[in-house]
Amino acid sequence: MSSSQDLGQLLLMGVPGTELTPETAARLKKLQPGGFILFGRNIQSPQQLRKLIDDLRDLSDVEPFITIDQEGGRVSRLRLIGEEPPNAQSLRDKGDPALIKRHGKLTGQILRLFGFNLDLCPVLDISYDDAADNSLKGRTYGRDPQQVIDNAGIFNRSMRAEGILSCGKHFPGYGPAECDPHEFLPVITKSHEEMERSELLPYSALLPELDSVMTCHSNYTAYDPDRGRWPASLSYNIVTKLLRHQYSFDGLAMTDDLDMGAILNEVTFEQAIQEAVRAGNDLVMICHRVEMVELARQHLEGVEAPALHDALMRVEKTKKRLVKPDAFNLDRFAAINRDILQLRIDTLGEEAAKVLSVEDGKRSPVELY
Repeated sequence: MSSSQDLGQLLLMGVPGTELTPETAARLKKLQPGGFILFGRNIQSPQQLRKLIDDLRDLSDVEPFITIDQEGGRVSRLRLIGEEPPNAQSLRDKGDPALIKRHGKLTGQILRLFGFNLDLCPVLDISYDDAADNSLKGRTYGRDPQQVIDNAGIFNRSMRAEGILSCGKHFPGYGPAECDPHEFLPVITKSHEEMERSELLPYSALLPELDSVMTCHSNYTAYDPDRGRWPASLSYNIVTKLLRHQYSFDGLAMTDDLDMGAILNEVTFEQAIQEAVRAGNDLVMICHRVEMVELARQHLEGVEAPALHDALMRVEKTKKRLVKPDAFNLDRFAAINRDILQLRIDTLGEEAAKVLSVEDGKRSPVELY
């Protein structure tokens, strides 16, 4: 791979609508992004979604990452066309590992059917307060590190067995955050020792089984004491020194969405793109301002060659593990959907299973994205 030609491979970008216009297709063919992330705005029907993904793959010279947030509960993009799986908290509180294993298997199966190859899960954050307004409500597998390790580990192994790559998020941990990074930059003041006894334990346990890690937009004062309000996703001390050196992770690292308030309010677009790769991330994620992706690629040209080379190598290495989609079949979709509904009933009970998550963005913009 020659880095000057392939910088598009370091972009993970959103897509405008439910189908590719000729103009969008031409832009993407020229840019050759490394991957695409889909949201509710891209999902209209089962057939439409599979066609959109097939079209994205067809215009890519290198097999792209096709990813989505399919966690369960309110962060389940596919519930727009199918059943809503139970969320991590419901599965955690039920306390039955067999249900979590089923959730991982069904998640893998439904994603493969549509042509996804990477799921932005499992969430490895710890819940200190299930009602906290920090974007994590309902999304956490544990109230302590060991509970997260046990539950998220079961989900992760089960989903990966179906041929879908996983992503542990949000490194090094949003659990202590007191605000929602979609809107503001959280500042977390835990010491190194406190982090190693809590937030970092799920990563130290599960990193060998994760295909990728998503770095988060919180400021950790212990790791960047001299940088002021500096997000972890842009921090060399956190991504390279902590994740890559101390925890020996040589897999794929990606930023959380660089269109979030925690980034937009603190740094310029050029800083966000360049410092993310300098920090040790391999993919920069631009979910919503997709008109900025060409500019993002230009900004990547300002990053030093060694950092670009390392990122491109890790992208290439991870892509060798991508599995091609299953053949699409509506009957198969209906069967998986029935199994997801049954899982929901078995987890929540018949009555509670009828009450679906309300997607209004009042909890967090993560619902509407």
